[in-house]
Amino acid sequence: MEWAARCGTGGDRSLRGVGNPFAQSLKAMALSMAGGLLTVFLTYMLAKISGQSTTISLILAGMIMSSMMNALISLAKYTADPYSKLPAITYWLLGSFANSTYGTLRLVALPMIVSIIVIMLLRWKLNILSMGDEEAMTMGVNPVRVRLIIIMACTVLTACSVMATGIIGWVGLVIPHISRILMGADHKNLIPASAIIGGVFMVAVDIIARSVMAAEIPIGILTALIGAPFFAVLFRRIGGNTR
Repeated sequence: MEWAARCGTGGDRSLRGVGNPFAQSLKAMALSMAGGLLTVFLTYMLAKISGQSTTISLILAGMIMSSMMNALISLAKYTADPYSKLPAITYWLLGSFANSTYGTLRLVALPMIVSIIVIMLLRWKLNILSMGDEEAMTMGVNPVRVRLIIIMACTVLTACSVMATGIIGWVGLVIPHISRILMGADHKNLIPASAIIGGVFMVAVDIIARSVMAAEIPIGILTALIGAPFFAVLFRRIGGNTR
């Protein structure tokens, strides 16, 4: 989802200062959502080429789509004006809150709030889906429909976030694992805890980014520096427990 939002917004990021700012921001959000939904659809269809949408096939399909989107971003950077548009695109790819305004927040607030409400209302069904599709169907839950709704809501959330702040990676990998360790596997508590802990984490990282140097460090750099080692330790821990 993040790859599509990158591609959808990256080509339009350099146009923010041209014409009506609200219209340009609205266009960027529309492109982000369209790109995210299209890429998720293509990823799912590509995974089904093997005849089944297993976890491994979805991961491989995601890697393929990620490479394609990164290539499109590289093309946008190559063809951009090196004096005005290219620096804006490059800085946006690093991720930062510096260019986010209350106008941006008002623009993305409605779709993000709707998506959050959808996820919160369906979070108890994720517990059922974790038991497998057959068990979910016996309990009256349509796994395909629920999974599709959750994926679409997450895609909208990701697209709006990337459009507003740029690429801030590792948060979606690290924070849910921390929340699972603290709160357990019950999604009734896990999803709200992930949202709260993720928000606190981003505020803390933003304070660090604005404090350690005279010039603000892009947040995406700090989250990668913090998240990658933590995830490596977590991966080691999980690997040790599965032996």
